[in-house]
Amino acid sequence: MESSSPVAGGVAPPFTLPDADGRPVSLADFAGRRVIVYFYPAAMTPGCTAEACDFSSARGSLDTAGYAVIGISPDPPAKLAKFRDKESLSIILLSDADRSVLTAYGAFGEKKQYGRTMQGVIRSTFVIGADGRIEQAWRNVKATGHVARVLQDLGLAG
Repeated sequence: MESSSPVAGGVAPPFTLPDADGRPVSLADFAGRRVIVYFYPAAMTPGCTAEACDFSSARGSLDTAGYAVIGISPDPPAKLAKFRDKESLSIILLSDADRSVLTAYGAFGEKKQYGRTMQGVIRSTFVIGADGRIEQAWRNVKATGHVARVLQDLGLAG
């Protein structure tokens, strides 16, 4: 883990990024509300699709418990819009084309893939409290089963 990565109890790095429709969305827009921010490598790939669909399916319990869900990837807004529409996603998707927010959260950097070391998006999820502090962090997670684990860790699993 890089020392620049935010940790539980620390203040969540602020951000403003364009959504799938090109409208700016800021973390500050959710002040006073708990937010799940997750970082994924690429829209319309099998793992990222499964994760986004799982978060969309979990919206009922997450909404009831007061959580907003934001997915962030380096994809351009047009690709995010296509992804949202194709998969009927009900979560907020944001574009971090220059990877500055991914980097601020320690979700971009060196990772191993197929035995090779490379630079890329490190699939990670953060729960940000109503006070803007990080409550929980999961790093370098597998897409499959991750949302179920998040729900379980938040006490929302049925």
